[in-house]
Amino acid sequence: MASSTSFPAPGSRSKKPLGKMADWLRQALSKKPKEKPVSQESTPSDAPQPSSPEVHSPPSLSSATSAVSPELPPSYEGATSNNSSGRWRRDYDVCVCHSEEDLAAAQELVAYLEGSSAGLRCFLQLRDAAPGGAIVSELCRALDSSHCRVLLITPGFLSDPWCRYQMLQALSQAPGAEGCTIPLLSGLARAAYPAELRFMYFVDGRGPDHGFRQVKDAVLRCKLCKEG
Repeated sequence: MASSTSFPAPGSRSKKPLGKMADWLRQALSKKPKEKPVSQESTPSDAPQPSSPEVHSPPSLSSATSAVSPELPPSYEGATSNNSSGRWRRDYDVCVCHSEEDLAAAQELVAYLEGSSAGLRCFLQLRDAAPGGAIVSELCRALDSSHCRVLLITPGFLSDPWCRYQMLQALSQAPGAEGCTIPLLSGLARAAYPAELRFMYFVDGRGPDHGFRQVKDAVLRCKLCKEG
């Protein structure tokens, strides 16, 4: 007995399920993706960022040197300034060069200079030379240790080879130094004045004080120029 139930034909199936699936796909594709919520642990963009540690460049060599080099204390600066004038200080103010026969006249000149109010310190060879010292060495030491030198030029001075050596040594140790070598012409005419000294003035010893006052003034000027 045949069943009364009838089945639809294959070509007559409903197309509704396929239409619903297509609508679902279109809706899914048209939806925008949801933004993920920002977690509290994440750092907001406007939050202040930690500053990077500053890199200090090393000081330059010049600045480091200036920072290390100490300044001179005032006492040292004063000592330095004193040394600039102290280099001109000498043991004697004047060295008197003379011949043996003029020893009495040289002693008279030394007594005048040392006894004056200036109290000049004089070197007299026979009195102040070191016993046992070489004559030439003592002369050079005396010239080096004196501010200036006085040449007592007399007939005996011109005839003594040793006096000529003293004169040349005095000129060689102070070449061109004005006022350091003081010629005192005594008992001689101007024409007898040594040719080696023609470039400098001499003190005329024919006056009442034998020219001693002029010699003293010249020594004081020389000393003042060197120490001042």
